Parts: sequence; structure tokens; C-alpha cells
Amino acid sequence: MKAVVYKGPKKVEVKDVENPKISKPTDAIIRITSSAICGSDLHMYDGETTFESGRTLGHEPMGVVEEVGDAVQLVKPGDRVVMPFNIACGFCLNCIQGMTNACLTLNREQPGAAYGYVDMGPYEGGQAEYVLVPFADWACLKLPGEPGDEFEDDFVLLADIFPTSYYSTELAHVSAGKAVAVFGAGPVGLLAAYSSVLKGAGEVYIVDDSDERLKRAESIGAIPINTDDGDPAQQIMEMRQNNKNLMESLRLGEEKTLGVDSAIDAVGFQAYDRENPNQEKRNQVLMDIANVINAGGHVGLIGVYPKENPAADNEDEKQGNIMFPLGKLWEKGITIGMGQTPVKQLHVFLRNLIFDGKAKPSFIVSDRISIEDAPQIYSQFDKRDTVVKPVIKFGAAAK
Repeated sequence: MKAVVYKGPKKVEVKDVENPKISKPTDAIIRITSSAICGSDLHMYDGETTFESGRTLGHEPMGVVEEVGDAVQLVKPGDRVVMPFNIACGFCLNCIQGMTNACLTLNREQPGAAYGYVDMGPYEGGQAEYVLVPFADWACLKLPGEPGDEFEDDFVLLADIFPTSYYSTELAHVSAGKAVAVFGAGPVGLLAAYSSVLKGAGEVYIVDDSDERLKRAESIGAIPINTDDGDPAQQIMEMRQNNKNLMESLRLGEEKTLGVDSAIDAVGFQAYDRENPNQEKRNQVLMDIANVINAGGHVGLIGVYPKENPAADNEDEKQGNIMFPLGKLWEKGITIGMGQTPVKQLHVFLRNLIFDGKAKPSFIVSDRISIEDAPQIYSQFDKRDTVVKPVIKFGAAAK
């Protein structure tokens, strides 16, 4: 079968690799119809992780069940399914508490496993014609319809990006009427803003330097903040200060709340230095959040911060140690939530929002490609501009 294989920094190739085979009775093999490329795949593509050359990329697979092991009972060949990027057993101590992002049985090195991702076990990725799914009864979310229908691009986003973005709003305690700042208008940032709107947030600001991505954000009711125009924290506070209704509603002392109630970091460790955009500044977003968050506010760090970065400029950052504005955050009494998403907590409910017509996350999909185009689209996606969310199409979904 054809698969997208990592070959070192800035290089992926489409290779013929061996088809997966069922090795355990709880396995299933899925014939892929859509497989999305994630912004976090770029961390590996850029050579800023310890991901091994020769492995298949991709952790956002969706398709049709091709074959199941003898112990699989809840799905059968022909079922249309999407899998979370988490690989989990469903029965360990963490899984039974809902922390399927930290399964204890499927990765010998650390809690948590995933398809085709650094440090997340030996599992091959889903940017391929077929993928092996362990513990298929737990993993496979059954979907209505047929491959290539009007829900195809929405459903594939259930593997990661839609649940991850929604989870970021949970970490940041987004709720009705709150002011929210989302840093990063990539796929996760756009859907974090979208999820905030779905939850009834009053003002949703989204920060980036890409006009193309900010236009998408504006189309869903978010307020674009372009870092080319200056300090984003200052821009947000000035916008709020210019809100006549807000200012007339404030009582004595409440002018100190012109920041935001909730902030979401959807960028992670590859943030750019605003003073020198050609360089990365690992803590740029963290510093901006510390400046814009109100006292008592809540922060969700959903952007990736790996424990090792061989491409970093100093030894601390190579070990995942990044300077953190702890004093300012502590003084403000901020709560911070972070980490990978336990997708299964949200899977069913977000699926139902889609087919009930309440959510259409596929507005972020910018490119639909064949697998042969993957090397070129990785290079374009890495510019973090007009390519917002590429999806590889197979079979009926490619028509």
C-alpha cells in the first residue's frame, strides 16, 4: 500500500509499504477514505522532535472497516468509522477515569499512545491506504452516510482537531458571555475560536499574522488580531476599552478587567519572535497570555510542547525547559490546563452536533489532495499561511 513516510527534516516521501495485518483478536484494519494532515505533524516534519526516519505519519484517520479480529463485536466490515488519535485499551486505571490520552498499557515508554507520532509508541500512522487499529471496539466511532458525502470533511476532523479544539475551551473554562483570546489561527486555533462561539462566548479574539487565516476566523464571528499591527495583548485591551457599552457598564475598579477571562495557546513551542519573525521564541505566546489574561482567569495550553527538541538553540530548550512567566500568572491567580486531548470524552457528542446541523467544522479545510501530492502539500503547509488544513483523499472520497 502507499503511505506518507518521514525521511528526515523537511522531507516526506510516498512509499510502498507492507499492508497491516491483524495480530490480536481485538484489532481491526481500516481502509482509509480521508486522512488529515495536522499542524503537529509539522513539528516532526521540521525536525524539531526525535521522530524516527522511515515511519508512516498521520494520526487523523477515517475510513471503512475492512477486517476485524475474532474478539471485535461492535463494528463489522463495511462500517464507516473514525478513530481518535489516542490509542487506548479502555480498561486501565487511567482509561476508566476517562484519561484515554494517558493509557497505561499501550506505550512502554510513557502514558499515552497515538498513530504515527513521536514518543507515542510504535504505531504506524494513518496517512496511508490502510491502518491497523488496536482495541477496535473502543476506538471506532461509527458514522452515518457514505464515503465522500457532505459530512466527509467534517467527520474526519473528529479524529483530532475538532475534539482537541473544543477541549481547549474546556481547559480555559470558556462559557457564555466570557471574553476569550485564542493565539494561533491554524486549524486548532480556528476551531478553538469556533468552539468558543458555539459555547456562547461574548467576545472571541484570534491572534495570528496570516491575513488568509484571520479572514477564516472573521467568517465565524471571531475578532481578528494581526501581530503585524503590534502587541496583541495591547490591541485586545484597546479594543475592549473602545467598546462604549462595556465601558459604561463598569463599576469602580472594574477597568482592571479589560483583558480576557479565558486564553488559549494554539501555537505551542514553535511560536515566532514578534521582534524578529524569522526566529522562533518558544515562550512568546506564554508571555502574551500572561499580559492579556485577567486576574482569576483560565488558560488552556493545547499547542504542543515536547519534552525533547533536538533543534533548539540551547540545552534547556533541547530538554523541553522553557522560561515561563510564573510570577505574573501566580500574582493574577491563574489556573492552567494543558496536555493531549482525551478524544473519547467528546467524540459522540461532537459527531451528533455535526449530523444535527449544529456544527460545520470543515470550514477550515483548505486543500483536498491525493496521497501523491503529500510531499508538496507538506512543504506548502509548513509556511503556515494559505494552506490551513489539508486532507488526503482516497477511493470514493476522492471523487
